[in-house]
Amino acid sequence: MSKRLVWIPEEIEKLKSEGFYNKIRTLSSPQGAWLVVDGKRVLNFCSNNYLGLANHPKLVSAAKKAIDDFGVGPGAVRSIAGTMDLHLELEKRLATFKGVEACISFQSGFMANLATIPCLVGKGDAIISDELNHASIIDGSRLSGATILRYNHTDAKHLESQIKTNQDKFRRMLVITDGVFSMDGDMAPLDNIYEITNKYDVMLMVDDAHGEGVVGKGGRGIVDHFNLHGKVDVEVGTMSKAFGVMGGMVAGKSIIIEWLRQRGRPFLFSSAATPADVAACLAAVDVLEQSTELVDKLWQNGNYFKSEMKKLGFDTGLSQTPITPVMLGDAILAREFSRELYEEGVFAMALGFPTVPLGKARIRVMISATHSKEDLDLSLQAFAKVGKKLGVIA
Repeated sequence: MSKRLVWIPEEIEKLKSEGFYNKIRTLSSPQGAWLVVDGKRVLNFCSNNYLGLANHPKLVSAAKKAIDDFGVGPGAVRSIAGTMDLHLELEKRLATFKGVEACISFQSGFMANLATIPCLVGKGDAIISDELNHASIIDGSRLSGATILRYNHTDAKHLESQIKTNQDKFRRMLVITDGVFSMDGDMAPLDNIYEITNKYDVMLMVDDAHGEGVVGKGGRGIVDHFNLHGKVDVEVGTMSKAFGVMGGMVAGKSIIIEWLRQRGRPFLFSSAATPADVAACLAAVDVLEQSTELVDKLWQNGNYFKSEMKKLGFDTGLSQTPITPVMLGDAILAREFSRELYEEGVFAMALGFPTVPLGKARIRVMISATHSKEDLDLSLQAFAKVGKKLGVIA
């Protein structure tokens, strides 16, 4: 190996010795409550497939029809020759579903953040960001060139202090928060945050990737949950989690959406979402609008699992949603716990630094509406067995 690359294997060995090396497992089955992972059939507690839509027959059928009608690829960026009537139909339907003036779709939720933030702020401006915001918000903020300020996690009083201290130093200010924080399962106090941003006339953006399809009436998101329709300037979402497909969206005031169509770089310089993905997303909206059954089942499952885990003596952190972190602290312990669970037939990955802060490693359990009570009981037995074996619970 050349000298200029010798540092890479050294860093990889360091990751392994510290318990941060991620062994990426391979699936050979569709998404669902059960998966075939590295050749073993296991109970699935890793996917963001909250409602089980990733393999839903209505979505599969819609994707197949779109391929027959439109082909497999968009062939161009949206701004040249890549905008199909399917894209416009999806954006119209999503705007109605979210109760906003307008919506624009992107290739992913990550791309939606990379498009939006630099369009709203730049040099001479400031971003005030929750300290635990998603990596895509961090990267989008860095790309913008704006000064990045942080406030303590979900701390509205500290947010207000940051605004008051810095409001005269910058041309514009943008407050950004996740809606549901994916590592802890807690929610931003968006009602309090809105009151503060409205008081100081500061732009407000929420990334609701893990709230779409989960919180609010029938999964309409955190803005619906807090009844803040028309008050939050920008809602970023994804169709790769509860919607079960791929893609991102930005919903909100029509003037902002028009600006993103003119200046959002992933919209201008990266090919449009495929017809199959867009059609499947439309089918997902159909499913969500027709019934709240899947969302209700998701919450029923999440509440049951968390309650039983607490009875066993596990620390499930501050979760307010079906996302259930099993707090272990030590990264090496978390990796060993995950391996032991896999041997017991439960696929639940360990998360450590840099995904979560140092000293806060955990097993993150992603509950789905597709899990039966029998599935959950089997998993509880496995957690109890491994927890006792590794000395996590008595």
